[in-house]
Amino acid sequence: MEWLAFFYLFIFIYPAVMALVWIGGGIYYYFHWERAQLKIARQGPLPLDEYPKVSIMVPCYNEGANVNETINYLLKQNYPNFEIIAINDGSKDDTATRLNNIAEHEPRLIVIHQKNQGKAAALNNGTQYSTSDILVCIDGDALLDLNALRWMVKHFQDSPKVGAVTGNPRVRTRTTIIGKIQTGEFSSIIGLIKRAQRIYGTIYTVSGVVCAFRKSAIMDIGGWSTDMITEDIDVSWKLQINDWQIRYEPQARCWVLMPETLRGLYMQRLRWAQGGAEVFFKQGMNVIVKGKTKLWPLMLEYLMSVFWCYSLAYLMLAYFIQLFTLSEQPTTYQLVTFEWSGFVLVLICLMQFTVSLMIDRHYDVMLRRNFLWCIWYPMFYWFLNVITVTIAVPKALIRKKGEKAIWESPDRGEVFRDDD
Repeated sequence: MEWLAFFYLFIFIYPAVMALVWIGGGIYYYFHWERAQLKIARQGPLPLDEYPKVSIMVPCYNEGANVNETINYLLKQNYPNFEIIAINDGSKDDTATRLNNIAEHEPRLIVIHQKNQGKAAALNNGTQYSTSDILVCIDGDALLDLNALRWMVKHFQDSPKVGAVTGNPRVRTRTTIIGKIQTGEFSSIIGLIKRAQRIYGTIYTVSGVVCAFRKSAIMDIGGWSTDMITEDIDVSWKLQINDWQIRYEPQARCWVLMPETLRGLYMQRLRWAQGGAEVFFKQGMNVIVKGKTKLWPLMLEYLMSVFWCYSLAYLMLAYFIQLFTLSEQPTTYQLVTFEWSGFVLVLICLMQFTVSLMIDRHYDVMLRRNFLWCIWYPMFYWFLNVITVTIAVPKALIRKKGEKAIWESPDRGEVFRDDD
């Protein structure tokens, strides 16, 4: 029972402490940078001294239902100097035809066709065709805010050490419970974490759906790794190991489609979890050998998150074994302690959602409608995280090294799409 007491304590303390860390970092980020940026944004498009050319890269795989909307929205960007490079990665639908039709009438669009090799290979290929030193990468089903380029370019102009600027993804599909919960998750979890990590100096991962890169930084790290199933996590670690900075820009909004079925959500989160494990196993030793102490907190936090998932899995397994074998049952003290710790965790979680709502309401006027659905986040997503992580870590260990990461069409929730 001593081991169970330890797991009870760790399962409570870890998420509570991390939530407070994210809340504190997010609040500091808001008052240190964000509040001033919001005042500037209200006055109109951000003015820049120069407008260097930007290459917007759009890797596409079976995006026939979305690519016209994505490309046409990009063509409306409130930025005077850009090109669009769409890379058709061996799509099996009509993506190629749709891209070719747009390119016939739009000289700013360059279309590249390649065999299906994965998103990382598509980005590497697109980089070779780009004619600028700033690469903005978005998914083929996303809508980039019309002023996003200005805000991301500003970071590259401010410091030559900036290698990447990650944007602010906003969930479009929000007509089901799963979609509504994800809307809150992207604000209170993902957005708040990125703000906090920006304050603390390192970012675990850029948002693969919307991120800008300095081309020379990408070339410095050898491009995107084609054998990693989450190329966004991998490129983030590679950049920071090579002393490039990553910044977060909340004004660079990008409206994205997310899964709204349990199976689609599970497959997405399993891929994220496996990708994180693969990057840790691949880059963790580089961090230690090269003495990149700035990245040690990220490594420690990742290890603790994995240990937390396995601890909760162990606790649940032990409880059910006791329940069905009629062996020693948890004492009243243990049950009361577990109930009270769960109550405190829910309060801290609601506090985190409240802080994120107060910050992110400036970017999404519809956000408050989904706030009450966030109370389901701890129960639903924590258990989903436990399942995916406990399965993903062994998968990452046994996955064949060097095997190309070929993507499949994800569940984007198109059936439930809401363009409000």
